[in-house]
Amino acid sequence: MFKLERSSETIPEKFPRIFAVELREDDPAKCTSAKMIKFHLAASISLSRISREAIVLNPFSPEVLLNSDRTTAFRGGFVIIDCSWAKATGTFKRSLKGHQRRLPTLMAGNPTNYSKLNSLSSVEAASATAYILGFRSLSERLLSLYKWGETFFSLNSNALKDYSEASSQEEMNQIEADYFPQISSNTAE
Repeated sequence: MFKLERSSETIPEKFPRIFAVELREDDPAKCTSAKMIKFHLAASISLSRISREAIVLNPFSPEVLLNSDRTTAFRGGFVIIDCSWAKATGTFKRSLKGHQRRLPTLMAGNPTNYSKLNSLSSVEAASATAYILGFRSLSERLLSLYKWGETFFSLNSNALKDYSEASSQEEMNQIEADYFPQISSNTAE
């Protein structure tokens, strides 16, 4: 179990830069990427400014994020594209620079999509990415911005731990299927 620290201290370990592309398609009051930017945990960029060296979180990518992507994340950072889930298909059909990776299946802890699979807020996606890449203090710091942050960890703590230890796409897919068999049965049809 995780204990989130609500602190304004900077994180002592080195970690990759987080970039947020804000498409402003949702309620601005619920925009978690804006809060990451406000607290200097992410930098705002446009789609055209995504580096070829960055990891781009893309929910439609065939390649899942692995802890071995850590070096790539250090080199180019990772990018969260904050868009409406209703418009996500169109957004990610565009040709985007960078290394496209999807997060493995996780449950949302945010109040809007509580316990829905793969409906994470931007801060949850950033936190999960940091955790899988081995930056646990960054992961916890990101979610400490919200009262419901601990909920995300309590829903996903075992899966996140196992995901962070996976060494191949096949192993990650198997772990994902073990935790969320309904996902693999839906894709088998």
